[in-house]
Amino acid sequence: MKEIIVMKTKLMKATVRGSSAALLVSAGVLLLFVAGIEGSRGAPDTMRDIQCSNNTLRGTYGIQMRGTGPVPPPLGGGTQDLIGVVIRTYDGLGNFTQIDNVKGSVTGWVPDRPGSGTYQVNSDCTAVTLFVPGPGAPPIEERVVIVDAGKETFTMTATPAALMVTTVGKRIN
Repeated sequence: MKEIIVMKTKLMKATVRGSSAALLVSAGVLLLFVAGIEGSRGAPDTMRDIQCSNNTLRGTYGIQMRGTGPVPPPLGGGTQDLIGVVIRTYDGLGNFTQIDNVKGSVTGWVPDRPGSGTYQVNSDCTAVTLFVPGPGAPPIEERVVIVDAGKETFTMTATPAALMVTTVGKRIN
């Protein structure tokens, strides 16, 4: 009978120790889970937590462009492929200047073309730019998405309709 009591006591101690260890592990996992949820609340994770303004676009961006555009007369009309690189500097107040190098599959390369324009940033981190590439040329309107607190931009040309160009820009300073 003494052996049965000793065995029951050892079994109860082992069960209590095992339960305590399981409880501690469960509590630790729960704390890590809750800390993960609370920690993720510190960073904005929805669009409503992010606010942009013209000042979000400030500094110089390296931009790569690709798309298609019209072949101007007298070169025959039609459409050509376009590629290019641009250095664009936003002033944070709604104006920009740029130097671009664009190459058309028909028109060839236009080196170091200066230009300037305006922009308006919305609070949801979208923007609109307006750029006049040269005297007598139609204005080019771009629609912009600003990402990573203004470190990068993605654009698409909205007008003129025949110009189908997208860009990716990265702040370089």
